[in-house]
Amino acid sequence: MAPQHSADSPTHSRISSQTPIIFSARQLTKTYTMGEVQVRALRSVDLDLYEGEFVVLLGPSGSGKSTLLNILGGLDVPTSGEVFFKSQNLTAGGDRLLTRFRRESIGFIFQFYNLIPSLTAKENVALVTDIAPRSMAPAAALAMVGLGDRLDHFPSQLSGGQQQRMAIARAIAKRPEVLFCDEPTGALDFSTGKRVLEVLAQVNQELGTTVVVITHNAGIGAMGDRVITMRDGQIHTIDTNTRRASPDELEW
Repeated sequence: MAPQHSADSPTHSRISSQTPIIFSARQLTKTYTMGEVQVRALRSVDLDLYEGEFVVLLGPSGSGKSTLLNILGGLDVPTSGEVFFKSQNLTAGGDRLLTRFRRESIGFIFQFYNLIPSLTAKENVALVTDIAPRSMAPAAALAMVGLGDRLDHFPSQLSGGQQQRMAIARAIAKRPEVLFCDEPTGALDFSTGKRVLEVLAQVNQELGTTVVVITHNAGIGAMGDRVITMRDGQIHTIDTNTRRASPDELEW
């Protein structure tokens, strides 16, 4: 387990020249055909992600952020190029490898929570822990995100921020090596969004999980080890923060 820090305190970057690479993408392209029109969502993208880092992925709608996340997470396949997870070539592995990869190594959090309304918080999290090989107890995952007293509540009995934290608990309960978050604060107000970001920082710092957050919100970039900006299906800039801001310091 990584050294523990308070999610409310700024930290120095976790990344050094000795940090192992967890994802390596090379010359990724993705082209969608819509009738007679071809849309190039990704254009020859090269990217490395490192173990334990917190990455903020910025860019306008249509810049390729979600497409890149979906390919890295095994939800989609590139038109050309390769993705390696550690030493494993995901693009050459087939459906069975991708299914195991998604089940065992990756957690997803989206703008909309995708919770089962007829199940309690504990039961929603158990959907993941029942199939994951090294999962934590649902109650422990919910306690980590501040919902230890909401185990038997249904989603409709929780606020939007609490529902998003329930979704985070479900994603982290299987102890994924990487957590992909697509606009996790997009449906939340300012203060609730900060609370969700605090939970993501805590997961990164206490569990050592690599966290990648897609957002339109440039203000969130200050809490990342690196900020990657995309435009027109390409990586435009990669900036490194020597000091990571705490969520309390963010303004947008």
